[in-house]
Amino acid sequence: MELNICHLYPEVLNLYGDRGNIRCLEQRLAWRGIDCHVTMLKIGDQADLTKFDLFFVGGGQDFEQEVLLADLGSGKGGEIRAAIEDGKTFLAICGGYQMLGHYYETHEGVKCEYLGAVDFYTKGADVRMIDNYCFTLGQESGGSVVVGFENHSGKTWLGPDVQPLGRIIRGNGNNGEDGTEGCRYRNVFGTYSHGPVLPKNPQFADELLRTALIRKYGKADLAPLDDTVELSAHDAVYRRLMNRFEADERD
Repeated sequence: MELNICHLYPEVLNLYGDRGNIRCLEQRLAWRGIDCHVTMLKIGDQADLTKFDLFFVGGGQDFEQEVLLADLGSGKGGEIRAAIEDGKTFLAICGGYQMLGHYYETHEGVKCEYLGAVDFYTKGADVRMIDNYCFTLGQESGGSVVVGFENHSGKTWLGPDVQPLGRIIRGNGNNGEDGTEGCRYRNVFGTYSHGPVLPKNPQFADELLRTALIRKYGKADLAPLDDTVELSAHDAVYRRLMNRFEADERD
């Protein structure tokens, strides 16, 4: 078995160590004896996207997202939409997540048209949503509790046929209002969680690998790993987060 991973726009979409998600996936495959090949696809690069099994798109600042629009319009955007509809696995973080939707409208009313690959849109707010947070994945995405870090002013609203990736336990998520976090459409996993998110959430990482392997081979042979260190890090963040929120509520 092997997986071919495409890291889209690594030179501009890589906030808060998001590149670490790729390293995590590589290592968890290597521990299981599964080959992994990673291709960095930068602005202007051309590649046959049909050869990839899993795509990663990291987070970026607003001006960096705008730089990508011309490249997406050159034909790459259509290939990404086709890959999504073909069931390829995507992990998209913050700005990369927003980019898959219909548009981003700034707080001043300026609208940037995005890929429209998934039915949602984002509107800028005047207050940033920034802090550690946690949420529970939907059962279709494994059902585990994810801890992460969010930093965004955009509020994302999902269309009727798009499921949230999860439900907020503590924090803001998509918009700070409806309790949703991220999106799950076909095999797209969109989230606001930086960090990187996967090293301290091994169950989530394995769900991505499982999804990609099943799409490619019809099965996923993921031998259990000793995740003592990873789960200790996860639990420490979770306890600290819950204790702080409980203290705030008492005050």
